[in-house]
Amino acid sequence: MQNQEEKIDNNEDLIDSSPQTQPMPNSKQSETINITKTNKVPSIKKLDETVINRIAAGEVVQRPANALKEMVENSLDAGSTSITVIVKFGGIKLLQIQDNGHGIRKKDLPVVCERFTTSKLIKFEDLRNIRTYGFRGEALASISYVSQVTITSMKFNSACAFRAKYLNGKLTSEITPCAGVKGTTITVEDMFYNSITRKKTLKNPNEEHGRIADIVTKYALQNASVSFSLKKQGESSLEIHTSGNGSTLDCLKILYGSQLARELIEIEAECNELEIHFKGFISNANFSKKKGNFILFINNRLVDCLPIKKAVQSVYTNFLPKNAQPFVYLNLQMNAQNVDVNVHPTKQEVRFLNESKVIELIQFNVESKLQSANSSRTFYSQPTLSTQNINNKNEDINISNLTLNNNNNNNN
Repeated sequence: MQNQEEKIDNNEDLIDSSPQTQPMPNSKQSETINITKTNKVPSIKKLDETVINRIAAGEVVQRPANALKEMVENSLDAGSTSITVIVKFGGIKLLQIQDNGHGIRKKDLPVVCERFTTSKLIKFEDLRNIRTYGFRGEALASISYVSQVTITSMKFNSACAFRAKYLNGKLTSEITPCAGVKGTTITVEDMFYNSITRKKTLKNPNEEHGRIADIVTKYALQNASVSFSLKKQGESSLEIHTSGNGSTLDCLKILYGSQLARELIEIEAECNELEIHFKGFISNANFSKKKGNFILFINNRLVDCLPIKKAVQSVYTNFLPKNAQPFVYLNLQMNAQNVDVNVHPTKQEVRFLNESKVIELIQFNVESKLQSANSSRTFYSQPTLSTQNINNKNEDINISNLTLNNNNNNNN
C-alpha cells in the first residue's frame, strides 16, 4: 500500500507527456502539429535572502532621485539644519549628502544598512502616530543593494568620526575612526552597477540631475528653517542654496523666481471637525504656464494625490486660459491617526480619512481666494497714440507715464 502511494506521488510531479494534436492557425489545409510536454512540475522553494533584498531594492530605489529623497528624509529626521547634496553624472556615478544632524552611534553602524533596522518605531501600532519620515528601515538597505555605500558619522559629544563601507546590506570592512564634523555624510557610488537593465532604462544624466534638483527644491521649500545646497562635483558654484531663515516666501523667491512670487496668494485654513490645518501659496489668475507645478506635502511628506490635484485644477479652469496650468504649493497637517503612510514602497502615496470632505475644504478655500483676488485685480494698459496726433516725426514723446489703471477706467 505504501509503495503504491509513493508511486502515485511521483507521478504527480510529471506533466502529461502524451502527444497533443492541434490545428495550425490560419492554415488553409488541415495541417497539424504535435506538442509534447515533458517538463516536470517546478517545486516551490524559498528565495535566497540576497535575491529577496535585490528585488525589494528595485522597488524602493527606482532611480537616483528616489535614493536622495530617502536620504534627505533621514537627515531631516536627524534634526539637521543644514543639508548639502553633491552629484556626479546625474547621481549615477556619485550621490553624496552631508548633514549636521545628531549622527549615528558607532555601535549602530554595523546594522544601519540591514533591512528592517530602524529607530523610528518598535511595534506596528506605532504607525498610528508616526511623525517621522522613515519607519520601515528599508531605505539604506535598498541603496546598499544597488550601489556602494560609505557612511561617515560623528555625534556631537564624540572625539572623532567613524567611517563604514557597505555592500548588499553588510559591512565590507572594519569600522575605522577618522576626522570629521558633527553629523553624517553618506556617499553612494556606482548606482545600479549590478543591474545593467535598470541602468540602461535611466534617462540621460542631465534629466536625472533635474529630478534630483526637483527633490532638493521641494524639500527646501517645505523646510524653510533648514539650509539646503546642491552642486555638481568639481564645481565651486552652488546650483541651489537656501539660507534656512524660516521664510517660505523667501524660499519661493530663491527657488522659483521673484516673478512667480509676485503672483502668489497665501492660503490658510483649518477644520476642527476633520482635524486638519493647511497652508501654502497658489498662483493668481495673472500667472499660468503650459506645465504647472503642483507640490503637496501631507504631514511633511512629499506625496502625490491625484484627487486633490484634479480638484484644485478644476477650480482654475474658471480663471485661466484653456490648457494653462497654475503653481500650487499646499502643506497639509492632519491627525497622524487619520493618515495611512504604509501604502507605497517609496511612500509616494498616502491614504487618509474623510478624503472627499478634505478635498471639498481645499477646493472651497482655493476658489474663495481666487475669486477675492480676481475682484481686486489691477490691469495695466498702454494707450495707442494715433498717427494723426503726431505732427513731427522727430518729436520726443514720453509714454512711460501714460499707463492707465483699469479700475479707474471702469469708474469713468
